[in-house]
Amino acid sequence: MTLMTRRAFTRAMLAAALTITGTQGHAQASRTAGSPVALRIGYQKSSTLITLLKARGSLEQALAPLGVNVSWHEFASGLPLTEALNVDAVDFSADVADTVPVFAQAAHANFVYIAQEAPSPGAQAIIVRKDGPLHTLADLKGKHIAVTKAAGSHYLLLAALAKAGLSPADVTIHYLAPADGRAAFEHGSVDAWITWDPYVASVDRDTSVRILADGNGLASYQRYYLASSNFAAAHPAVIQILFDQLSQAGTWLRTHPEDAAKTLSPIWGLDTTTIERANARRSYVVRPVVPQNFSEQQKIADTFLQAGLLPARVDTGEAQRWDFATKRAEPAGS
Repeated sequence: MTLMTRRAFTRAMLAAALTITGTQGHAQASRTAGSPVALRIGYQKSSTLITLLKARGSLEQALAPLGVNVSWHEFASGLPLTEALNVDAVDFSADVADTVPVFAQAAHANFVYIAQEAPSPGAQAIIVRKDGPLHTLADLKGKHIAVTKAAGSHYLLLAALAKAGLSPADVTIHYLAPADGRAAFEHGSVDAWITWDPYVASVDRDTSVRILADGNGLASYQRYYLASSNFAAAHPAVIQILFDQLSQAGTWLRTHPEDAAKTLSPIWGLDTTTIERANARRSYVVRPVVPQNFSEQQKIADTFLQAGLLPARVDTGEAQRWDFATKRAEPAGS
């Protein structure tokens, strides 16, 4: 990426924060209340927009007027990330699959939905061997399948089995983190591996594998940004800047896919072509969470309950979503 492009990206990331009404007033209020403010951000490898903001340092610059110190904490997948949010080890969770907040709510975690990325069903897939016997979803019966527990790919597995008239009892499920799932698949320990981008893109160019199915028609795969309820209530100006920075980063990535891939390549350890393939399957359209989102969340919760993977029914309408108009958490259904 050229110096000019880097500067343009940073300016774009800062623009939203600088246009927020009353930013200076919020900054003065924060300092009066006692600064600096610590913002601990949890993320995972697939947290593309947060990774871009971290790489460029633009989020720290945007938050500097508020006296905010940012620290970054990487997790292998979404479930341990939300567990960290629940025990107050992080304040803000980068995007996790739509399934993950359901499990967090089941654990009575104190969090609020902040934002969502528009659906990206093609960004997760069921991967099998090209020369293997699996050609339809029904062929999964009796097979060993690697998947990450509570991830969006886990819901994709349940949806795929249901479509084929199967249940989880008809297969052997191995709950593995992405790296371990890939290793198990490559060593022949499992027959199929269900995962998400950029992991899908890292293997789908291999001529020895193929995609049995992706999320289209099975799982919409929306990703959500979450925050500690206490942190959001205490720092609404920080939440606003986070939202605007993420939205701007998504716009920049969609209009500069090659530059984004060059930035991410050394961080992810993947070539730029693979990264562009992965990013092309993600929407990166960041928007507020609205009551309508929770119909899909309820469907996900009920599916996991039916599979015996939740201890009790989760009413997603009882969750909290951030309202940017009122600058506070509101009931999910309102």
